[in-house]
Amino acid sequence: MNSLGKQHNPLGVAVIGYSFMGRAHSHAWRNVTAHYPDVPAVEPRVLVGRDLSQVGPVATQLGWPDVETDWRAVLARDDVQIVDICTPGHTHAEIAVAALEAGKHVIVEKPLANSIDEGERMVEAAVVARRQGVQSTVGFNYRRVPALVLARKMVQDGRIGDVRQVRVAYLQDWLSDASAEMTWRLRREEAGSGALGDLASHAVDLLQFLLNEPVQSVSGTLRTFVPARPGPDGPEPVTVDDAAWATLHTASGAVASLEVTRMATGRKNALLVEVFGSEGSLRFDLESLNELYVDTGSGATRVLVTEPNHPYLQAWWPPGHILGWDHTFVSQASDFLRAIGAGSEPTPSFEDGLAVQRVLTAIMDSDAQGGARVALDAPPVEALTRRSS
Repeated sequence: MNSLGKQHNPLGVAVIGYSFMGRAHSHAWRNVTAHYPDVPAVEPRVLVGRDLSQVGPVATQLGWPDVETDWRAVLARDDVQIVDICTPGHTHAEIAVAALEAGKHVIVEKPLANSIDEGERMVEAAVVARRQGVQSTVGFNYRRVPALVLARKMVQDGRIGDVRQVRVAYLQDWLSDASAEMTWRLRREEAGSGALGDLASHAVDLLQFLLNEPVQSVSGTLRTFVPARPGPDGPEPVTVDDAAWATLHTASGAVASLEVTRMATGRKNALLVEVFGSEGSLRFDLESLNELYVDTGSGATRVLVTEPNHPYLQAWWPPGHILGWDHTFVSQASDFLRAIGAGSEPTPSFEDGLAVQRVLTAIMDSDAQGGARVALDAPPVEALTRRSS
């Protein structure tokens, strides 16, 4: 029997990566049981980073009792049951597969991987681990925005009729200055893609989450506006996209337009979602993440999603006391812990992450073909399951 079949109290967590996402996830693990006392007890054990001089002070600041400079050391520790991967995309597959094979529950930040091949390897490892009670999930934290979960319920309940059109735009401006310095997110070998993997992964996952159906074909365009950035040794070529546009067709016939960019001057973190149905519409903007606008024929009504009966709100503040971006990570951690405690499969799964990766790859293929429409020919999950048997 796998060691994780035994009762652990509390579950020890290791976070690999200590910058932006590592900090967000650290906050979640510190606070999850304070807001969700019904989930299994958890305890931050170790923060992992390659540079001890940098990760050490961050660990102290964020409340981690221990540090490691090699993620492999974490897999041998008996006091760690959960491995949380917040590293660049090119490392996801190696770390996640090794952690699952070591019997650790795994959460990996989006996108799942940098390629379909890597994603398939991760799904295969997840399928095998799942049979032993070892769980895995992808960090699509916007599935935990209460207003978006409420929007999904309204769509699934038929409140706006048959969905015809969807508009999703994720707009940021942190690279709009051409003199902004080079970062790993602008190197294909590390990031896989640019705004496409960073932002469109969220947008595609939300589309499939809200509609509860897959994307079947895409046509897309990618653009790199600034071909080189200042690097440590002089100008360095940018090898990923700065922006992406796509038209996506779903299984039911709904058509979605997608736009993502890190060059939208003046927009800091605007994730805009509009769903148009035969009997109404929904509208959401992440920069006002507690608000959902609902129109069922008599004009748009603003719903402040802070009531105790709204999704996730039973764990938070009184009505009208708004939540923040960081709350999504706490709720994400609570869902993962609850699934581990129940021995059930968390969502989104690695299979969900792979489905998003297929759409992103199809958009890249479409761009390479001059914007031609590309059908997604994804093998069924059963095929990956059989391959892992």
